[in-house]
Amino acid sequence: MAGASSSAATEEEMTLTVKWSGKEYTVRVCADDAVGELKRRICEVTNVLPKRQKLLYPKVGSKLANDSLLLSDLPLKSSLKMTMIGTVEDDIIVDQVDSPEIVDDFELGQDEVVDIKDKFVNKQKLKRRADQYKIVLRNPCRKDKKLLVLDIDYTLFDHRSTAENPLQLMRPYLHEFLSAVYAEYDIIIWSATSMKWVELKMEQLGVLNNPNYKITALLDHLAMITVQSESRGIFDCKPLGLIWAHFPEFYNSKNTIMFDDLRRNFVMNPQNGLTIRPFRKAHANRDTDQELVKLTQYLLSIADLDDISVLDHKHWERYSEAHSKRRRHS
Repeated sequence: MAGASSSAATEEEMTLTVKWSGKEYTVRVCADDAVGELKRRICEVTNVLPKRQKLLYPKVGSKLANDSLLLSDLPLKSSLKMTMIGTVEDDIIVDQVDSPEIVDDFELGQDEVVDIKDKFVNKQKLKRRADQYKIVLRNPCRKDKKLLVLDIDYTLFDHRSTAENPLQLMRPYLHEFLSAVYAEYDIIIWSATSMKWVELKMEQLGVLNNPNYKITALLDHLAMITVQSESRGIFDCKPLGLIWAHFPEFYNSKNTIMFDDLRRNFVMNPQNGLTIRPFRKAHANRDTDQELVKLTQYLLSIADLDDISVLDHKHWERYSEAHSKRRRHS
C-alpha cells in the first residue's frame, strides 16, 4: 500500500505560478518530472529557452539549477509563486554557438533500455507530451509512405565549425539524399534546439523550399521528454510515439526510422533508431564524407519491407552490401 501511495504521489499533477517580466504564467507539471521538464513548460509560455532561465523559489536555494533533479524531491507548493530571471533569445546564431557540445554519448544495456521503454512513468510522460505538443504540418502526410526522422546537429550539419556561408557546413549530398529517399519516405526534422533555430538553419541550407522533396514537419526540443536510467541518471530523448500518436493512420513502429548521432535519443524506440556517424570538422571532411550516399542505398533497400523495426539498424552497412550483391546476381 505504501508503494502504491508513493507511486500515486509522483504521478500527481501540480499547477505552479511563475513570475517573469511583470507578468504571471501558469504551468502544469508532475512530481515525477525533472527540473528540466519544468523549464520546458516555462519556455512554452514565455519563449525563454531553458538554459537562459534562472528560477528562484523560497527555501530551495540553488537546487533549481540542477535540471536532472526530480520535482518530487523539492518542497514545491501551488500556493507559492516562483520567480524566473531570463531573456528571450533573439540572436539564434549566438544561442546555438553558446550551447554546450554533447560528445559524451553512451550505450545503455539491453535490460536497462527495455526497463526505460516499458516503465509506466515514461509512458505517462509520453502521453502528456503528445497531448501538449502541437505538430504543425508543413506538407500533408502521404499514404503508404514510410517515415524518416532526422536530427540536424552533426547529422545534417556541422554546427560547431565556422564558415562565411552555412552551406559550407552542410553534410555532403544532403539534397541528393533527401530527393532520393522522398520517393519512399515522408521526412520529419527533429532537433534538440529551439524551433527558431531549426527553421533558420533549414532555410539557410535550402531544405524547406527544395523542388525535389518536401518536409512534412519540424520538431524542436519541446517535443522531447526526460527519462531516468540507473546507470546514467536523467537525460532527454526523442520519443517517436509522440509522432505516432498524432498521425496513427500514417506512421507507426513498423514503418519509421530515425537517424541521430546520439544513441540516447532512441531509448524509447531502440528498434527504430540508426546511429549515424557524426559530421564534424566540415572543412577537413567535406570531400570524403559518404555517409548520406550509403544511407540512401540502405533506406531504398528496406523500403519494400512491411516491418523495418525487425531489422538491427546497427548492421545497416552489412545489410546494404548483401542487398547490392543480391541485385548484381539476380
